[in-house]
Amino acid sequence: MMNNLAQIEALLFVAGDEGITSQALCQITQFDKPAVIALIEQLANKYANDTMSALEVRETDGAYRLVTKPSLGSIVKNFFDAPDNATLSQAQLETLVIVAYKQPVTRVEIDQIRGVQSAGTLQKLMLRQLLVETGRKDEPGRPIMYGTSALFLDYFGLKSLTELPPLPDFETLDVDDGGTLFANVLESENLEMKEGQKNV
Repeated sequence: MMNNLAQIEALLFVAGDEGITSQALCQITQFDKPAVIALIEQLANKYANDTMSALEVRETDGAYRLVTKPSLGSIVKNFFDAPDNATLSQAQLETLVIVAYKQPVTRVEIDQIRGVQSAGTLQKLMLRQLLVETGRKDEPGRPIMYGTSALFLDYFGLKSLTELPPLPDFETLDVDDGGTLFANVLESENLEMKEGQKNV
């Protein structure tokens, strides 16, 4: 039998930076709302009292998510500032392709196209300010919608999204190699990243 607290923790984990509402947790677990709220509070207290844990539960706009504790902010920043993380990874390029051509788009929609979980990749792209939140979709759970930022245009030397060449229908698009796909897209229009902006 699955532990009730573990179920809530697992759902918060897979929800990623987007978070998940108590209503959605009720629908998935079949627990009533008071039970869900009590379990969330229990989990929050568990993290708060565990000095060996890097996580905490945070509520934002009605959605609950797992985040790193503020006291670890400097070490997390060091990770994103490290030279090895200066260039975009294949997963990040792949996600940028999807968002650039399908925005506004939710994390679940990105996951469905990529075939893998994208929460961590989205978080990194948000921290690098290449993506922004554009609102919430009017559907159960009100998931966050993502779009490209002004810095995204600057990074790839674009004046506007209209300079992006057309892509095949996303219903039939195979994005097994997002990095190659994005490189080919840019090359087809003779678009190159500005040399001085490769390291955002």
